[in-house]
Amino acid sequence: MITGPRETIKRARKLRSEMSLPEVLLWQELRKRPAKQKFRRQHAAGPYVLDFFCAAARLAIEVDGRAHDGAVAARRDRVRSHYLRTQGIATVRVPAKAVLDDPAAAATRLVEIIEERMAALAETREAPLHHPADGPPPRFGEDL
Repeated sequence: MITGPRETIKRARKLRSEMSLPEVLLWQELRKRPAKQKFRRQHAAGPYVLDFFCAAARLAIEVDGRAHDGAVAARRDRVRSHYLRTQGIATVRVPAKAVLDDPAAAATRLVEIIEERMAALAETREAPLHHPADGPPPRFGEDL
């Protein structure tokens, strides 16, 4: 589980009461735990606060409205996504308009993305890096 410093956690708690309309609509869908997935809202992750986070899939979900338009915002988003990738967390960006048009469809698509990501994560975990030992190591002084 990724978390952040105390200041980021305080900011995340404050932001939970100041969510935008698209975030509120999406949260109403995600809190129903679609496909039995648990989501966190306004989750602290290092110096950042994620709109939503699915820990099982290590997926950050960002609702992008007009505040994310422009070159400065795009650069800030790239830096944030790069930081999260270094922590093993993928980021998916959902346009605010898509959430406003149909929050249930947006949540359904997110569940599909999560299932794909979890399947990919499971594949990487199944491939061992080495073969398990066939028995105990030889005692000191014994060579095989």
